[in-house]
Amino acid sequence: MKKVTNVAEFIEKQEHNQEILEKLREILNSTELEETIKWGAPTFTINGKNVVGMGSFKSYAGLWFFNGVFLKDKSKVLVSADDKTKALRQWRFNSVDEIDEKLVKSYVLEAIENQKQGRELKPAKDKPLEIPAELKSALKNDGAAAKDAFEKLTKGKKREYAGHIASAKREATKESRLEKILPMIREGKGLHDKYKK
Repeated sequence: MKKVTNVAEFIEKQEHNQEILEKLREILNSTELEETIKWGAPTFTINGKNVVGMGSFKSYAGLWFFNGVFLKDKSKVLVSADDKTKALRQWRFNSVDEIDEKLVKSYVLEAIENQKQGRELKPAKDKPLEIPAELKSALKNDGAAAKDAFEKLTKGKKREYAGHIASAKREATKESRLEKILPMIREGKGLHDKYKK
């Protein structure tokens, strides 16, 4: 599938929720935010910093406040995407009728003000990278090419591979996973690169 290059194209390609997305875009564009596409989805920024994103799923469309944890949320409309999400908050809409333009704009303006004040949740200090013994051994046995390629990967990609092997409970699963990832490592690819287009 061809990458979308602008927000209008993103909305046009959605099978669901086009009307909701158009309305949300209209509200966001009535502020000083600049629209762009990041990670294949509409993202609205100020001074190059992400403030709000838009997304669409089968049953709803929504706004993603990148530092939503700082929003007052007096109307209790925001949800955390999952247990791991620290800063990000979502506001989901099932129909265009659910969109209260004034309320949405007040949340967006508060998010803009928070960003201008530099209110951001900083990532926690990195834990040291722990490479499972099985992965260390496989890299060593595979030769210099694999070991060198692994060393050149970003810390995030190394973490993905280490976690993938460490999370396997059975030895057979670890072996199977190692067989699959070694060629990817030699090519300098990350475990999840194919999903990051």
